[in-house]
Amino acid sequence: MEAALLTVGDELLSGDTVNTNANWLAGQLSDRGVRVARILSVADEKDEITTHVEQYSTEFDRLIVTGGIGGTPDDLTMQAVAAAFGRQLQATELTRQSVDQRLAELEARMPDRELALNREAEAAIPAGSRPLLNETGLAPGCVVENVYVLPGIPGELKAMFSAVAEEFSGDRTSRFLYTVEPEANIIPALEATMDRFAVTVGCYPDREADHNRLKLTASADSVLDAASDWLLSQINASETPVSRDWSTDESRPK
Repeated sequence: MEAALLTVGDELLSGDTVNTNANWLAGQLSDRGVRVARILSVADEKDEITTHVEQYSTEFDRLIVTGGIGGTPDDLTMQAVAAAFGRQLQATELTRQSVDQRLAELEARMPDRELALNREAEAAIPAGSRPLLNETGLAPGCVVENVYVLPGIPGELKAMFSAVAEEFSGDRTSRFLYTVEPEANIIPALEATMDRFAVTVGCYPDREADHNRLKLTASADSVLDAASDWLLSQINASETPVSRDWSTDESRPK
């Protein structure tokens, strides 16, 4: 399974908000064996969102769209997704009930404030889509064919994703190795590993820990085992984090 992530919001592009949702979702999907092939952040612009939903829903097995749902003027995601599939927005009995319940809870906590909210608009999702109720927030999400529309508020996103997590699964599996060998010295071994086995190998230097973290990914445990064993035989590496002992290393920086 290949997935794409489309995160929506001007605040992401301006740097006002850190895009923790993309990082968290990528980790969740990778843990389930799904290859995350694309992560893109776009502005709160309906046509731009629609264009990428049309493209990515065709190009990938799953598309997750986060952010821009709700009742404020910049919340255009539901409109854009509906347009991508040629559908109208409409509230369902289930989404109305959910929004009404959540509003009643809010009003009970703030009895001195009147919530001027268009409940019908807040509960609207693309016609014929599957509602995803927001147990920790207000606006519902939805599933339209292979597109999952989730909130941008991290707590709400995580809660809603948990309801559909089992719908994401793949056969990719990964393993980490650690080495204190300089990155330049292990390039031939990494290239040879990818030539010999159906794996990808990533090398990620960790300056604070004084080691390189190697990530091997394959579509079968047997292939991953064989590739890891072979690479371990070629370089000074371990399956547990290691750090260089500078006390006995004459190459220590002066």
